[in-house]
Amino acid sequence: MQSSAKKIALVTGANKGIGFEVARQVAASGCIVLLGARNQALGEEAAATLRAESLDVRYLAIDLDDRATIAAAAQSIARDFGRLDILVNNAGMVHPNDGSPGTAALEAIERALHVNFVGTVAVTQAMLPLLRNAPSARIVNVSSNLGSLTRNTDPQFAESAIKYFGYSASKAALNMLTVQLAWELRGTAIKVNSAAPGYTATDLNSHRGTQTIPQGAAEVVRLALLPDDGPTGAYSSRSGTVPW
Repeated sequence: MQSSAKKIALVTGANKGIGFEVARQVAASGCIVLLGARNQALGEEAAATLRAESLDVRYLAIDLDDRATIAAAAQSIARDFGRLDILVNNAGMVHPNDGSPGTAALEAIERALHVNFVGTVAVTQAMLPLLRNAPSARIVNVSSNLGSLTRNTDPQFAESAIKYFGYSASKAALNMLTVQLAWELRGTAIKVNSAAPGYTATDLNSHRGTQTIPQGAAEVVRLALLPDDGPTGAYSSRSGTVPW
């Protein structure tokens, strides 16, 4: 086991997009970052890119759709570090056959819920003993404004015309994970929060988003590095609190 005074962070889905930028910024703050990705070649390449910036970033194989990789990742962290200080649940997907409730393919809805919600729960449960071993851990669930029931009923909401039923439902469920896990851990120093990155230009939306990737990463990074007097059980974006 390596003895490290640095915080240990795991960012899932971090080989590109917001996850990659979160990995960069969290590593730049002085953390050792485990860059989680399901594709080894892409993950190794992304980690090497950040190491070239003099950041301590290491590839870790993890796939939300493969419980064996999740278990192996937790075992690897336990063996190498004995704890996990920061978990950023960033990995997620949008199925091409997702859409409005009346037309979305059932397999698209099932897939979104299985990966974005159930997969994230699986990762969180596997990492929780390691997070408990840290003095003051942070869990950030990367949600979306589309997961807000309030905003989905607001005709003035800028993204109100975007209807991906399975994806939105998975993010609403992810917010429930935040609320209930924060309550479960209320007597500990672990803080659990949801971040809404905003409509960011990434592969997830074919780069149609209106924000840059650093803008999309900003709130995720802030919550990952929260001080001990920061909130828990919150839902926020870089513009402030997001209504549930």
